[in-house]
Amino acid sequence: MNSELIIALDAMGGDNAPEIVVEGAKIARERYPSVRYLLFGDEAKVAPLVAQHAQLTGVTTVHHTDQAISGEDKPAQAVRRGRDSSMGLAIQAVREGDAVVAVSAGNTGALMALSKIMLRTLHDIDRPALASLMPTLRGESVMLDLGANVECSEENLIQFAVMGAVFARSVLGLARPRVGLLNIGVEELKGNDEVKAAGRRLRDAPLPMEFAGYVEGDGIGAGDFDVVVTDGFSGNVALKTAEGTAKLIYGLLKQVSAANFLTRLGLFIGRQGLNALRDHLDPQNHNGAVFLGLNGLVVKSHGGASASSFASAIGVAADMARHDLINAIHEDLKNFGGGEELPAAVSAE
Repeated sequence: MNSELIIALDAMGGDNAPEIVVEGAKIARERYPSVRYLLFGDEAKVAPLVAQHAQLTGVTTVHHTDQAISGEDKPAQAVRRGRDSSMGLAIQAVREGDAVVAVSAGNTGALMALSKIMLRTLHDIDRPALASLMPTLRGESVMLDLGANVECSEENLIQFAVMGAVFARSVLGLARPRVGLLNIGVEELKGNDEVKAAGRRLRDAPLPMEFAGYVEGDGIGAGDFDVVVTDGFSGNVALKTAEGTAKLIYGLLKQVSAANFLTRLGLFIGRQGLNALRDHLDPQNHNGAVFLGLNGLVVKSHGGASASSFASAIGVAADMARHDLINAIHEDLKNFGGGEELPAAVSAE
């Protein structure tokens, strides 16, 4: 990256904060030398950790707050009293232009609620969507929505497809992503009215993306589609099923390894390949879910992320900011038909 990027970090969000947040920032700084940080959290806990890493000296500013949102807090509680928390202040930094993106491993519902209230939805987006990277046989793909919207209209699905394609271009480096709609079959007559109508309109979209048709659940991991679009109910079920299947596979391998000496020997010989399989299936190695469609960039890290995994979430944030994802979404929607000019600033209310 040629220009400096300032990223706001919720230093107190997540199961192992603030240690993994600071350690993750150090790792990401090595990968992205032009990134600077604003860390929001308890200065007595955060500042000594920052001081341990020379890579963060001079590029990190710690902003003190003794308030933090817990994993048990409800979204409504976060909206009422969370604006001065480490999470709320990180989002506020984006709203006020002090940072280009916020990253938090904290409470997902609270982060979504605060982000929607403080940043507002983009002018030409009806509903924001939660998007994340998924492992496939060919690498990674983007899937959305993963739980923000249980029911979606034809227009919602189209907007998700456009936003997902922009995300794939920015983070995966794909010039023309292949986009598919999750469906109960690949035939044209399958699916509900919303899915079929969205598919018809996406086929002729004059955008840097290719609508490749419908994808069934067993095709998500094949890698034939770079972006998989669905409603939040189906997307969340698919995500949790994939994560559970990954745990099942690795758990079965561990059971087999304990069966007898020969199986243990075989697994020992093939340990490099098995470790590569484990790493590819591990959700932490595809860390960094994104709230697409907001008038500001926010990345959600896994709550139990390791430092390396949190650094990956920072990397997703940096890639989105570098590619000016918000304006790219706006331009694609305008070219698709009917987008208007973005507002000059986000409302402070």
